[in-house]
Amino acid sequence: MVGEIDVSVRKAIVSVAVLGIVAYGGVVGYLTHFDRETAPTLDTHSPTLADPVASAAFAAIREARCDYCHARNVDLPFYFHVPVANQLMQRDLDQGLRHFRVEPVIEAFQTGAVPSEEQLARIEEVVRQNRMPPTLYLLMHWHAHLSQAQRDALLNWVAAERRAHYATPGVAARFAGEPVQPVPESVSVDAAKVALGQRLFFDKQLSGDGTLNCASCHALDHGGVDGRVTALGINGQHGPINVPTVYDAVFNKSQFWNGRAATLADQAAGPVMNPLEMGSHDWTLVADKVKQDPSYVSAFHDAFGSDDIDKDRMTTAIAEYEKTLITPDSRFDRYLKGDEQALNAQEKNGYALFKSVGCSGCHTGVSLGGQAFEVMGLEGDYFAARGGAVTDADRGRYTVSGSPDDMERFKVPNLRNIALTAPYFHDGSVKTLEDAVRLMARYQTPDHTLSDHDVADIVAFLRTLTGTYQGQPLAGTEAP
Repeated sequence: MVGEIDVSVRKAIVSVAVLGIVAYGGVVGYLTHFDRETAPTLDTHSPTLADPVASAAFAAIREARCDYCHARNVDLPFYFHVPVANQLMQRDLDQGLRHFRVEPVIEAFQTGAVPSEEQLARIEEVVRQNRMPPTLYLLMHWHAHLSQAQRDALLNWVAAERRAHYATPGVAARFAGEPVQPVPESVSVDAAKVALGQRLFFDKQLSGDGTLNCASCHALDHGGVDGRVTALGINGQHGPINVPTVYDAVFNKSQFWNGRAATLADQAAGPVMNPLEMGSHDWTLVADKVKQDPSYVSAFHDAFGSDDIDKDRMTTAIAEYEKTLITPDSRFDRYLKGDEQALNAQEKNGYALFKSVGCSGCHTGVSLGGQAFEVMGLEGDYFAARGGAVTDADRGRYTVSGSPDDMERFKVPNLRNIALTAPYFHDGSVKTLEDAVRLMARYQTPDHTLSDHDVADIVAFLRTLTGTYQGQPLAGTEAP
């Protein structure tokens, strides 16, 4: 009797297991069909169809269904709507949207547009680190596992896009597909506007009490910053945020930590009127002061073909001058242009770590930053660890957009000449490059910690980013 019961129990267990396997297989089969039926598509006129490299990359993104967690308004699988499972999946969806938005990339495939450097860098980062799609997702979506061929297709497409659209003059062929490019030797400018803008940049008449100029915070002999935790403005008032460097700012997609200025001219207009910075109150009054000097009137006529002096012309001229504040010919630039001896073994390893850890996923392009916005504390609560009150300055891009998605999201800072621009971060809370690297690894990358040896190598690489200005090594005090 006992033996018969044991056999019955075993049969029941086997039957349940078989049913479970069949049900699991059925669900996986259903999801495979659903995933492919509802995936993003290309219409017959998409330029991507005529490009085998781009087509292969799009096919990989489509098969993995990156849009499930990295896009809004997507028709999600049924389990996203099941109680309990929904709560678990919602967290993954929220985190996916916080980390990366894939909609612009899919649109670029559909229209033939060029993805941004940041979008290319983020895709390259997760593919090289083999972090996407996540393991739990693959348990239900077997087909979404990316083969080596699919990963290679994505990396080949990223490199091809960089070579075609972002490689800068003089870069060695083997580095043309890299996430970082050499600073150009020059940019196109209007000489008369540059001369006028340079004069205005150093003119204290633009401040409310005649004591400050643009260079007061953006000292060209101090890495383009003031070396303070936060800016010091008119009447000794302290501003709420650390001063970004003016060097290489022309390569930023927007200006200020929260990106509230779309152009250099917009940025130039801000501090002059800010009551905590230069403290003027009316651009007409500033223009009236400038008009008192006949040589200024002549300079404006040379630059703009008119004697009129107003806010737009002044900020346009300052912006034109700031375009010339570029710092080419760093040792790293020479390396990217083919000089193998420009970096030593430690510095080369530092650059390799910079990429493999994930730093280049955000710090990309000519200026190693300035191309996008990123959450401060992507992989951990930076502000809780820092302590102190969370200020309006800590809210980042949210203060401009009002979108909850932008809370504590900041423009990725430019790393060119980073050894000269301490203290670091938007709050100026970090004094050394070593600590900055450690904290970035902890709060912005999934690896969280780096060995002292790795930190030293990355810092050695960062020190190679100090360039030249007007043919001379850039001046400033290196961070300890």
